Amino acid sequence: MTLALSPTAQHDASVTLAVSRLAEEFDGWAEPQEVVSVVQTARRELSGAPVGALPELVERLARYRLHVSIG
Repeated sequence: MTLALSPTAQHDASVTLAVSRLAEEFDGWAEPQEVVSVVQTARRELSGAPVGALPELVERLARYRLHVSIG
């Protein structure tokens, strides 16, 4: 399955890796495009964070939000 990322997100490893892992983790619980949207939103909101910390921070925030959204 191919997930549609925005052009900017396609070049951002923190987004690409998080989408890949979370899409697999939430398979059957969240639609793939919901995962993409949540990860991209988390990345935008964390734009001021240190670049080296982004992959972990983006994935943690997105995972938390996905857990909340599925109850």
